[in-house]
Amino acid sequence: MPSGRFYLTCLVFIGALTSIVWGIEVDCSELRMGQYLCPDPGNIDNHIDPKTQQIRGCTRENKAKVWCIAADEITCTETKNSSFTKEQPCKWTNGYRLDTALLLSIFLGMFGADRFYLGYPAVGMLKFCTLGFMFLGQLVDIILIATQVVGPADGSAYVIPYYGPGIVVIRSDNWTYRLPQDDW
Repeated sequence: MPSGRFYLTCLVFIGALTSIVWGIEVDCSELRMGQYLCPDPGNIDNHIDPKTQQIRGCTRENKAKVWCIAADEITCTETKNSSFTKEQPCKWTNGYRLDTALLLSIFLGMFGADRFYLGYPAVGMLKFCTLGFMFLGQLVDIILIATQVVGPADGSAYVIPYYGPGIVVIRSDNWTYRLPQDDW
């Protein structure tokens, strides 16, 4: 016997098919995946900032609004055409570069230059006065910066000068621990 999810999937499919066949106006913020395309492929070059390699207009909340287009025959009530804006996740950067921080940590870490650069003046001064905690602190900071555990003090992400391995740190707290899990 088919499950409730099967019936729900069929209803969503029929609703999408109905909107495509008859061209109804819908609230585009409620469109499901596959009914729209973000960012608008005709405007993709204007979405990515070449200096930070993130979506333009990324805010401290790690969200940016981008222009999207709905599937054929779907008209949005907000704009009266098939284009609309949608929030997309991004990494807010403030200009701190990973390669600069890592090079400072390797060559001038014993003087605290890496911590001064990242916005931690107290730790930088402590490393300067103790010669990088007798070079042990320098080694630890090289590892912490290379693995992106220590980032800029303002909470922004590093600018990585290539489409390389960016690390996403997943943190757990009481709120994420208590979230209900989906039963499959």
